[in-house]
Amino acid sequence: MAMHNDNFLYIQTFFDSYAQAMEQYDTKGLAWHYMLPCTLLDDEHQTVFTEASKLEGFFNQGASFYKQYGIAHAVPTIWTKREWSDTAANVQVKWQYYDAKKKPLYACDYQYVLKLDKENDWKIVLSLSINEKQRMEAWLASRKKAKTK
Repeated sequence: MAMHNDNFLYIQTFFDSYAQAMEQYDTKGLAWHYMLPCTLLDDEHQTVFTEASKLEGFFNQGASFYKQYGIAHAVPTIWTKREWSDTAANVQVKWQYYDAKKKPLYACDYQYVLKLDKENDWKIVLSLSINEKQRMEAWLASRKKAKTK
């Protein structure tokens, strides 16, 4: 199915904008990238957000963690983009996180379902964390181990 416009090309720009909001700990900016209601999934949780303020609150927790552990840069690499219709797409993204000196910290994988909104902007309706918890825990354990040496 061919999209009638170039919106499919703007997915990289969308994720670059999302990464910039992450790096600035901009929880309103992060929430802007989502269409409500939206669902965030991982192996242990399924959370549906219907209010922007609650989604921002969730992102505040993540921003605090990033600040505490020195995560300063987020780089999204799109592995696959599949258009499901003229207004919906599935996107697989590998996120690489770095400290302020651009030293790699950890990487993880996500699947997203994106939908075009009324303004023709991509928005996330479903975010599925494939392995972030495991990768983050392994990174934190290696940090702890390095400090005890």
